[in-house]
Amino acid sequence: MKLGFDLLLWSTHVTDAHLPVIEDLKETGYDGVEIPMFEGTPAHFQQLGGRLRDMGLASTGIGVMADGNALSPHKWIRDKALDHIKWLVDCTAALGGDLCAGPFYQPLGEFVGRGPTGDEIAWCADVHKEAARYAAQAGIRLSVEPLNRFECYFLNSMKQAEALVRKVDEPNYGYLFDTFHSNIEDNNVPALIGETIGTINHVHISENNRGVPGAGHIDFKSIIGALKKANYNGWMTIEAFGSSLPDLAAATKIWRPIFETESDVYRLGYRLMRESWDSA
Repeated sequence: MKLGFDLLLWSTHVTDAHLPVIEDLKETGYDGVEIPMFEGTPAHFQQLGGRLRDMGLASTGIGVMADGNALSPHKWIRDKALDHIKWLVDCTAALGGDLCAGPFYQPLGEFVGRGPTGDEIAWCADVHKEAARYAAQAGIRLSVEPLNRFECYFLNSMKQAEALVRKVDEPNYGYLFDTFHSNIEDNNVPALIGETIGTINHVHISENNRGVPGAGHIDFKSIIGALKKANYNGWMTIEAFGSSLPDLAAATKIWRPIFETESDVYRLGYRLMRESWDSA
């Protein structure tokens, strides 16, 4: 098990300006960082990856469906979605990471007044199967992220995510279990971890208000205990959001301060994960 921190707390585009806080994450004890891939080129991420390795940090990538739509009835739009996932893979490979995660199936916040259709599930599975095969050539795993019903309509629950992973049926393709989204959508989260563990290949630790892990009402001790009992051996990466970036705050609906300092988020969050895992 490895402990990581998602740099979306500070930026959607990580540069050398963020190296001091990355250094502090390393000093705190983190094994690696999750790098947002919302813009930039593989060359940029290659340079950044070198900086991280010099610090002794590993990395993963995170992105969204910024172009195209894997659910579209139009093949040319699905092809754009595939091209975007391939770009995410290329950037992750350049970074030196071995996993790229995110809700890379539909644009965020787009709804059609119903749940996913059989055709949409089949179209998405086809796009993701081809993307997974492309990623495998670079040694990259893909981790698709279910989001809560207020952010997307296609993939909300852990069971829906498990079914999609089974349908794609590629060894480097799994789903991202996120405690914030599952807190909204799923009933017995620790039990579902045990039931779907064969398809979980990444974990986001995120509080119910997306602030300091352990300061809210999510039962992290039971969740982390269930992951350890199920022999999970991947990343547990904290994902938190603040109000310092107006565009990102609007996208994540952060309308008020939810923590005192950013260092509280990563220091107290690290302690929560470490102690919960060690005591499980």
